[in-house]
Amino acid sequence: MGNNNKNNPMRRIIIDKVTINIGVGQPGEPLEKAEKLLKKMFPNKKPVRTKAKKRIPEWGVRPGLEIGVKLTLRKKEAEEALGWLLKAVNNTLSEKQFDEFGNFSFGIKEYVWIPGLKYDPEIGLFGMDVCVTVRRPGYRVMWRKIKKSKIPRRHRTTKEEVIEFLKEKYGVKIIEGS
Repeated sequence: MGNNNKNNPMRRIIIDKVTINIGVGQPGEPLEKAEKLLKKMFPNKKPVRTKAKKRIPEWGVRPGLEIGVKLTLRKKEAEEALGWLLKAVNNTLSEKQFDEFGNFSFGIKEYVWIPGLKYDPEIGLFGMDVCVTVRRPGYRVMWRKIKKSKIPRRHRTTKEEVIEFLKEKYGVKIIEGS
């Protein structure tokens, strides 16, 4: 089969999108500060507020309440941001952070760990989640409106392929197990 052909342009792995999410848990000033932080990190992008889906009375959360901000980056911007954000976790990921299709997430406990960002007393300290979605060329058939089609299992990215790709492109070290 042609699955092992490294030179096939349809088999290459693409970083589809990088989503950066800061969950604050309450509306008001902390939410505005988190929004300011994302604007500071990516000045030409506009963060989107995320709303609660569930009611959690202990925390005073109800559906529709704005409790976080997120920013989605695509194409070249996503690739550059991923390289930058991986440095905050010392280019190290755990095998457990990947799903079966190679999409992965990692958390940054404090934004000051990201190279080039200094502590801003006006903002305070925030952590963030970085979610990375990967794909191959041809995934569009799954999302288009007319003549939608399924992507066969053999064309999907796998956890192992994405780990190899990250080692080659970003020099990521993978910790097994924990």
